[in-house]
Amino acid sequence: MTSSTIHARVDGPIVIIGFGSIGRGVLPLIERHIGHDKSRLVVIDPSDADRKLLDERGIKFIQQAVTRENYKTVLHPLLTAGGGQGFCVNLSVDTSSHDIMDFCRSINALYIDTVVEPWIGFYFDQSKGPAARSNYALRESILDLRRRSPGGTTAISCCGANPGMVSWFVKQALLNLKSDLGLDGREPKTREDWASLAHRLGVKGIHIAERDTQRSKNPKPRGMFVNTWSVEGFVSEGLQPAELGWGTHEAWMPENGRTHESGCGAAIYLLQPGANTRVRSWTPTAQGQFGFLVTHNEAISIADYLTVRDAGGKALYRPTCHYAYHPADDAVLSLHEMFGRAGERQPEWKILDENEIVDGVDELGVLLYGHKKNAYWYGSRLSIEETRKLAPYQNATGMQVTSAVLAGMVWAIENPNAGIVEADDLDFRRCLEVQRPYLGPVEGHYTDWTPLTGRPGLFPEDIDTSDPWQFRNVLVR
Repeated sequence: MTSSTIHARVDGPIVIIGFGSIGRGVLPLIERHIGHDKSRLVVIDPSDADRKLLDERGIKFIQQAVTRENYKTVLHPLLTAGGGQGFCVNLSVDTSSHDIMDFCRSINALYIDTVVEPWIGFYFDQSKGPAARSNYALRESILDLRRRSPGGTTAISCCGANPGMVSWFVKQALLNLKSDLGLDGREPKTREDWASLAHRLGVKGIHIAERDTQRSKNPKPRGMFVNTWSVEGFVSEGLQPAELGWGTHEAWMPENGRTHESGCGAAIYLLQPGANTRVRSWTPTAQGQFGFLVTHNEAISIADYLTVRDAGGKALYRPTCHYAYHPADDAVLSLHEMFGRAGERQPEWKILDENEIVDGVDELGVLLYGHKKNAYWYGSRLSIEETRKLAPYQNATGMQVTSAVLAGMVWAIENPNAGIVEADDLDFRRCLEVQRPYLGPVEGHYTDWTPLTGRPGLFPEDIDTSDPWQFRNVLVR
């Protein structure tokens, strides 16, 4: 595969909603790998901060916010102009994934996003309780749409790095474990097959274990939120309740843990913000580390996808699954500053671009634990130095996202009538084939670390020594 391989072609318009860090980064990948008519590529964003990149290419730009009131009138002429099947690439904030996805399918336009995003105001609506503001609730709205409107034009929900790529990593990691443990049987083909394999392997849980070591040339100023990807996105999800797929092996639940009254039943939430909730996890560079239990769609979708049920629908097996995120150090400082102000975001914010970062790696993978080999991390260890060589306009964090968007777009074009799907439903081999050239080293590492390593220390702790991989031992209390 070369850096200019055309993987698929779009015969209609491409409309990109949002031209922030991910929109800028995905543009050169589309130019390289998706055949299209440049005169029918349109970018929409309320800010014209990076319009120069589009003007240099002769790409049409519309400076406008897509809102609840105008999304149909704005998108319809753009996605239908000139014939052929249009493709909507939604990389924005404050735009309803549910509504735009539903509309795109009604006009036979392909659709992809990186998160189930609501209309503006949802995340900070004090009239909604924690359950109603959860990613569980947002995901259930998409699942309900799929039930009410099965089949039809392909729309991919939540296809970035995580959620998205990590679901493909889970499948490859399960196959690696299967081989290393000498487990017989054919490769899984269906959701039920994958769930059965995870069960047979004895996987108790999965951390989306990430360590971002990218460093800025300049220290973080006071009063500014600094991050390596969307500040608006991180703050929004960070102030949602901490959420996790809830495993059948768990014998204890935190006092502030709550279950949901309806839906798939695969997850619980805590009555505290995810970006202020710490968990113990492991990545190759950091080894043991504290991460933040920030809510993400994949924590719920992976746990749901890998659930084994009996004939009556009762869950017989489900792995615990959640994010364990140590962002860049500047972002950690930004969170401490923000929560010191009772969750009020700083008046200024900044996303570090590839020119402002001195060095560092975004180490993003999945830690499958509780099996006979204890724990296995599989993922991407992409450095800023390699990112600069691979593609412009992005840092290592962004490239893991944009390359997953590219892979999802290719899959959608090749499978245009798959209906509403999540990353877990896609052909993981095909997606990783497209994405892998942009991921740096993709590696697997076994470790004998557990959440009880070195504990208890100088002080007594409330731990469960009978099973190191209980959430009771993972949660920092």
